[in-house]
Amino acid sequence: MKSNFFSSSSILKKFLIFNLIIFLVLGIFTYLYLDAIKPNLVKNRSDQHARIINNTSDHINRLKIEFTKESTTKFLLDARFLFQNLDRVQLYDLNSNLLADTDTLDLAQDIFVISQDVQETPIDKSDENINISESPKTTQATTFNTESYVKKYAEQKNISDKLVIGEAINNNFYVMTINSVKLDGKNKGYIIVSEIANDILVAVEERKNFILRTVFSVALVILIFSVFLNKYILKPIRSLVLYTRAIKEKDVKIEKHEKYLLRKDEVGQLSRSLNEMTEDLYKRLDIAETFSSDLAHEIRNPLTSLKGASEVLENTSVNEKRTKLIKIISHDVERIERLITDYSQMLKDEASLSRAKMVKIDLSNVVDSVVEDFNSNLLNSNKNIKININNSNLNGSKLNVLGVESKLEQIVANLLDNAISFSPSNSKISIICDIKKKDAQLIIEDEGPGFNEKNIHKVFNRFYSNRPEKFGEHSGLGLNIVKNIIELHGGSIVVSNQNGNKKGARIEVLLPMCK
Repeated sequence: MKSNFFSSSSILKKFLIFNLIIFLVLGIFTYLYLDAIKPNLVKNRSDQHARIINNTSDHINRLKIEFTKESTTKFLLDARFLFQNLDRVQLYDLNSNLLADTDTLDLAQDIFVISQDVQETPIDKSDENINISESPKTTQATTFNTESYVKKYAEQKNISDKLVIGEAINNNFYVMTINSVKLDGKNKGYIIVSEIANDILVAVEERKNFILRTVFSVALVILIFSVFLNKYILKPIRSLVLYTRAIKEKDVKIEKHEKYLLRKDEVGQLSRSLNEMTEDLYKRLDIAETFSSDLAHEIRNPLTSLKGASEVLENTSVNEKRTKLIKIISHDVERIERLITDYSQMLKDEASLSRAKMVKIDLSNVVDSVVEDFNSNLLNSNKNIKININNSNLNGSKLNVLGVESKLEQIVANLLDNAISFSPSNSKISIICDIKKKDAQLIIEDEGPGFNEKNIHKVFNRFYSNRPEKFGEHSGLGLNIVKNIIELHGGSIVVSNQNGNKKGARIEVLLPMCK
């Protein structure tokens, strides 16, 4: 079976790998961006040069300037307004001979100044030939020979296209633009404009430093977040995982997670839920263990009686005695059957309630429905017991509770069945439906012998029964089952004997109401 790394690895590893991938992608794009910055800025500067070259060519054509040293030098002097923001302008003839150079002119220094404007525009390297190179830094003069660049330009196939050069020379970065000068459609010579563009290098360096600072800051933030994620989220989760694993493996040496219980975030909620679930699990295991022991004990008594009766029955021939023994055997079998049936029902109730979805139910309607069924059955019995319902205190209000309808019916049915079992003939059972604070109140009163006051606190214990046997046959699980269902609904149950002249048991059930 193939293991998927991203489905099996820890969250921290996934987070770090994901960020590493992002950094690699950003690194590639950063490299491509930085690689394109300088050509982009050089092109922008060259576009400014191209406009000056076009204006210069127009003036040369309009003035019919001959490409001689005298005429070109005079032209540069007369048209110096065209060359603002430039360091150097040169004119060459078709043989790549220098005719005029602003560096050799007697001009004021403020005529040719260095431009500090750096602008970025989208670059399209397919349209123009841009060469950018860097030479070793030297301490030589800042001037350089442009004749080689003119010869390089003259070798181009399409002489109409400008040649753009960005090159570091003598501690400075130069941008040079070379183009041809045409008169009457014929090439007459070449013009080259150049300037020291160290501001481009500064701009590139600033952008590089900004990106590096940004990347470093983001990396630092991610690192801090990773530490926080590991310490405050992932580590507690790992501890909880180990805790649950220890519970499964019954490892008592595992460190507990009490320190996470006080946290008010999701980790604290998870820890508390896990703690509650664990306690509930242990509680259920203890209950199951105790109940299994109690059940075995309760079954053992009728089994012993059953075994003894069957042995005696085998060796007796007296009909009267055999009849009595058969009655004992039948009673014991019924007793065992009731124990097993009630025990099985209790387990089913707990399992079904844990899976069932609770809905809003009017408890008074549930009572009416159950009582109607019981009254129909009592008509066919010999006990002549009547069940009365008192809803007068509700004044038409509803007893809405959150619950499972079948289980609420079981609560009412079991309590009524218990009351009927211990009620004498020709008696009545009263059911009162009311509201007590924020709870729905259900009271069931009978006219039976009531509870033994000394042992009333034991009535919810499994298999406990201390009411006269002549009033009914039961397993001793009825009230315990009812109590479990009520508590699973968030309610409570209290038993007592009626006060005053009244005789009989009183059972009060409280269930939380909902809107």
